[in-house]
Amino acid sequence: MTENLTDDTRYRAVDSRDARFDGVFFTAVRSTGIYCRPSCPAVTPKRVNCTFYPTAAAAQGAGFRACRRCRPDSVPGSPEWNHRADLVGRAVRLIGDGVVDREGVSGLADRLGYSARQLQRQLSAELGAGPIALARAQRAQTARLLLQTTELPVTEIAFAAGFSSVRQFNDTVREVYDRTPSGLRAEANGHRPGAVTAGQIGLRLAYRGALDADHLLDFLALRAVPGVEEVVDGGRPGVRTYRRTLALPYGNAVAEVDGLAPGDRSDRGWLDCRLQLTDLRDLTTAVHRLRALFDLDADPDAVDGQLGADPVLGQLVRARPGVRSPGHVDPHELAVRAVLGQQVTVAAARTLAGRLAEKYGRPLAEPNGGLRLLFPTAAALAQAAPEDLAMPEARKRALRGLCAALAEGAVRLDAGVDREVAAAELLALPGIGPWTVGYLRMRALADPDVFLPSDIGVKHGLLRLGHPGDPKAAAVAGAAWAPWRSYAVHRLWASLTPAGRENGPEALRGTVVDGESGSERA
Repeated sequence: MTENLTDDTRYRAVDSRDARFDGVFFTAVRSTGIYCRPSCPAVTPKRVNCTFYPTAAAAQGAGFRACRRCRPDSVPGSPEWNHRADLVGRAVRLIGDGVVDREGVSGLADRLGYSARQLQRQLSAELGAGPIALARAQRAQTARLLLQTTELPVTEIAFAAGFSSVRQFNDTVREVYDRTPSGLRAEANGHRPGAVTAGQIGLRLAYRGALDADHLLDFLALRAVPGVEEVVDGGRPGVRTYRRTLALPYGNAVAEVDGLAPGDRSDRGWLDCRLQLTDLRDLTTAVHRLRALFDLDADPDAVDGQLGADPVLGQLVRARPGVRSPGHVDPHELAVRAVLGQQVTVAAARTLAGRLAEKYGRPLAEPNGGLRLLFPTAAALAQAAPEDLAMPEARKRALRGLCAALAEGAVRLDAGVDREVAAAELLALPGIGPWTVGYLRMRALADPDVFLPSDIGVKHGLLRLGHPGDPKAAAVAGAAWAPWRSYAVHRLWASLTPAGRENGPEALRGTVVDGESGSERA
């Protein structure tokens, strides 16, 4: 989507109010002093008055305030920064996770292996704003969310959003929104999210294009670790809700994300979410991780456009537009679950993960529905007793070795790591082979172009489509799906799950449906 964009094509997107470009760029209007998302419903400004910026932070830095009609600060993230593996892409993901607020610019630079000056120069050149400005824009959005969805005192909101002082908070809100904090809060009176109980924060997770929510919920439900996560009936007829616990930098949380109802448009643009946080400073991080889990910053038009034209996958794309590539909320948890899933069914891996969570997970202060536990840390599992690991000896060694490497920092899987470096470090560990590395690249490292030619789910998916499923033939077919091969894998896996809730993942319990039962031999 971002390739070959000129100011003229950007203006045409604005003139047609094309929501596909929301978050890809922002339009600043000199005559009004505001900046908007491309799909803003206001009268299209004259071309001569428009300046285009790659980020909201860049527009704010140039002196423009956010439009009150289209709320450009609440758009999905750019798919370019979501998937790019270079310095800028990794930096944006770490800033989104709140690293600048917690560790400062120097901490961000250390994680990326660059000097603070190099980092500032690269981000400013590509994004029009440095790390401090990007983090400031994020704080402003968090502050608006808390002001308009909670009754918390303004002073508490200031520090929860990451500001170092109330004065800095007040000045930023006025600059970004042209409103005082109390004025911004008053705008939301009578428009607060429904179905939110005391202690919860209700918000909408924005996305672009079509979204196959059933695929996401089927995928997560099949793998839901008892006590840690669950998929239950939601508050509206026909809606399912994904619920899970989150371990966050300052505390923990219980998160709920609603799917779509049968009558909802797949491109309506948001999923309803509710969060219960033990520390409000974790709000930004929690939202960022849920967005990654549901792959909400993806560009489904670009993905489906290419895969839909393929003679092998085209029928799957036409039948189910908007399939996403689910990510994670904790890369260490995902790594553990990938190893647990080697050479067993998804159901068996889920059962084993549940047992480990019961033994080594930290309990919530109070159970919340079916949620009682935080998933065990890598450090805790590295010391797990052999009798608690009901698996072959080779896989026990692989699991404990992986957990020790993660706990010690010998292997990193955070958003700022170089994918090639992480892959090499993983492959060097005993018992970790190409399938596990590929699965972790796809989900933990947000790589959109991973293919698993030896995966049993890929094999059966191809066979159902009348295509040879052996690894060599699969690799040949997969070459045409770059750079979206991760999405192709998910489409092949999804093709093995009957569409519709009544024949959804529960009907496949105990069966091999994807790469978590893949052909790992290491």
